[in-house]
Amino acid sequence: MARGTSRLDEAGVPTPRVDAEILAAHVLGESRSQLLLSDGFTEQALLEYVKVIEKRATGVPLQHITGSAPFRHIELSVGPGVFVPRPETELLADWGLAALAGHSRPVVVDLCSGSGAIALAVANERPDATVYAVERSPEALTWLRRNAAERADAGDPHITVVEGDVADESVLADLNGTVDLVLCNPPYVPRGTKVAVEVDHDPPQAVFGGEEGLDLIPAVIGTAARLLTSGGSFAVEHDETHGAEVPALLREDGRFAVVRLRYDLAQRARYTTAHKA
Repeated sequence: MARGTSRLDEAGVPTPRVDAEILAAHVLGESRSQLLLSDGFTEQALLEYVKVIEKRATGVPLQHITGSAPFRHIELSVGPGVFVPRPETELLADWGLAALAGHSRPVVVDLCSGSGAIALAVANERPDATVYAVERSPEALTWLRRNAAERADAGDPHITVVEGDVADESVLADLNGTVDLVLCNPPYVPRGTKVAVEVDHDPPQAVFGGEEGLDLIPAVIGTAARLLTSGGSFAVEHDETHGAEVPALLREDGRFAVVRLRYDLAQRARYTTAHKA
């Protein structure tokens, strides 16, 4: 693991020791906390460990190698074709769950759901909620359906997976005016932005949102306004450069009140919240 850590450090991996330990646990089929009690690598396991360390050193996401990604209190299956959920998005989910306080049997919609991270985290922590996850990418839908089935097998409530485009007014039209919470982590990175090497392994359509990164935001706002009940809550993640534009779009729509820009732990503009007027 020390040699693995050194190799990842040389390659510029941000958390070399953590990644080396996670990959060792993955190869050995143990939890990271059990490594100190392990008998160590067999010859075959060591060969596999060297292989996965090299993959990580070339920028392959850790989650693609292990096949899973943590999000709040759950683990999600991920791989090529689906956006790997990031820790920053947990802030969006956390705000949404707090907004549901006092609601009994709330209706929740996760737009641009991808792996289903937000929808499944809400279902895990609010088992009384009725949760819908909307996604248009066939590749992402495969992962979303897999994760929904795996979480249901683990004892979480079933969610409803909806194949559709957030810009299509027929999507979830039967829920118009009845939804308590809409959350969305859409593609929002401006085209041409230099991104981390790991992001190159995410599907481009799940990362980039056009020239300014705002191509999909108006449609997301419109769909949220259509779905939400009076007083319903809405939060959308966006690029840190959109701290003025996204709140302005919500105010210009005219159907929202209490529009507020929110920041991540590094004090970067991360998401904007509002309530249906």
